[in-house]
Amino acid sequence: MHNRLFVGGLPWAIDDGQLREHFGPFGSVVNATVIRDRETQRSRGFGFVEFGSQDDATKAVEALDGTEMDGRQITVSVAKQPGG
Repeated sequence: MHNRLFVGGLPWAIDDGQLREHFGPFGSVVNATVIRDRETQRSRGFGFVEFGSQDDATKAVEALDGTEMDGRQITVSVAKQPGG
């Protein structure tokens, strides 16, 4: 399954809900998580978005990779599977 996306270059102030909202127009978002520093709880500038289907994930990659979000250019790609 390739419905989990890596999103890099995220604006520092974005939260999980805003990430979900940004990707929502491309399909059913199952989960959206901004990765945070364990100690400071500040965004690390990347996150993951999981869609209900591979088709929706593909549409999001094609539409959003290289676009701007709150003044920062984001990269969107299929997330690598752990161990692979």
